[in-house]
Order: sequence, then C-alpha cells, then structure tokens
Amino acid sequence: MKYTNAKKVLPEKLITEIQQYIQGETIYIPKPEMEYKPWGSRSGSRQWLDRRNAAIRHDFKNNIKIEQLAQDYFLSMETIKKIVYSAK
Repeated sequence: MKYTNAKKVLPEKLITEIQQYIQGETIYIPKPEMEYKPWGSRSGSRQWLDRRNAAIRHDFKNNIKIEQLAQDYFLSMETIKKIVYSAK
C-alpha cells in the first residue's frame, strides 16, 4: 500500500468534508470492486495450480494411486483427495 498526501490529489472542499469524520489518521480507500483481479491472475500462480491439479486428476483417472500421487507431487494424501474428488 502506498501513502499519498491528500492535499496533493484531492480538492480542498473534499478534504474539509473528510476532516469532519477523521483527522490526522491514515485512511485506506479501496479500489472499485470491478478493478480487483482474482488471486494469482497477475503472477500466474492460479494457472500453474490449475494445470497441476488437472495433471493430478488425469493421473488418478489413469489408475495412479493416491499414495503415489502424494509422493510424486509432494502433497498430503488429504490434499490429493480434495483435488481428485472435487467437482472440476
């Protein structure tokens, strides 16, 4: 989060209005919801996990046992079960 002095970006009238509610404190103004990006979309993490999980499901359908998948992918058996039994 970046700090910006309100006097540099907001009109004086708006600053005066805000001062009726809060003074001398830091206030966070969130972006509009339409500008939020889903988790991992910028870094590519989401796509990587989706590909990994698809590979796990593929291997499971090809009769690779859960225990073996857990070892191959360095995940717990419970995590593998969540992936292979999910509705995707």
